[in-house]
Amino acid sequence: MLGGLVLACACLSAVAGGSSSDRPKISPSMRFEWRGESPTDDCSRTCRVWISAVGPVTDHTPRDFEAFASGKDVRGATLVLDSEGGSVVNTIEFGHTLRRLDITTTIGKTVVAAADGRSRITLSPQAACESMCAFVLLGGARRFVPPQARVLVHQIWLSGKRERAETASYTADELVLVEHDIGSLARYTIEMGGSIELLETALRVPPWEPLYRLSSDEIQRMGLNTVGFSNVGLSNVERLFDVQDRRIANGE
Repeated sequence: MLGGLVLACACLSAVAGGSSSDRPKISPSMRFEWRGESPTDDCSRTCRVWISAVGPVTDHTPRDFEAFASGKDVRGATLVLDSEGGSVVNTIEFGHTLRRLDITTTIGKTVVAAADGRSRITLSPQAACESMCAFVLLGGARRFVPPQARVLVHQIWLSGKRERAETASYTADELVLVEHDIGSLARYTIEMGGSIELLETALRVPPWEPLYRLSSDEIQRMGLNTVGFSNVGLSNVERLFDVQDRRIANGE
């Protein structure tokens, strides 16, 4: 029964207004792939690698990730999210798995382009993490939100009624379900080291309104970004996005 509750913007972007209308149609459940820079002869042993996580969180997602990770050395890896959200209860389970495996989380999109007759794979920060994806991000032991990435939040709602949220009627059992999952999500948020302000902000945006985009200050304040520049240099996840090259180019 708990699997029926999602954040309202777990539906495709048409319901959420124009904030993510450029998102292409993607898989019915989040899919995972090992990706790495190519061509490899351009970067030798320094090629960057990551786990691409694209699509919504469903009741299959925690099990799918466990199957993906089986037999692989994923501990301490970087998971790159491009997702419109999904199920509350499965996000909580998935987030706990990420923390147990010491996974780093970030937001991005794998880009495959052809140049000089060769295929080149890079990672772009131009991606969105919507709705429950923000709470998946929170599951990372280390979290990095590139300045170009978008984090958008929305209210929790019953999945079967999100299309007609304003006019639907609700039973007492359904309201109990919503309140139960809000409580579970609040506890998860605190356990993961996030601020309850994240959940409070999401709950202020009803499902019939556009998603709310978090500012860089809110992202930092809510605990969604824990990686930054330091005196000891760049972290591995920042290097995924060529942050060092951009700082040099900007004269920083």
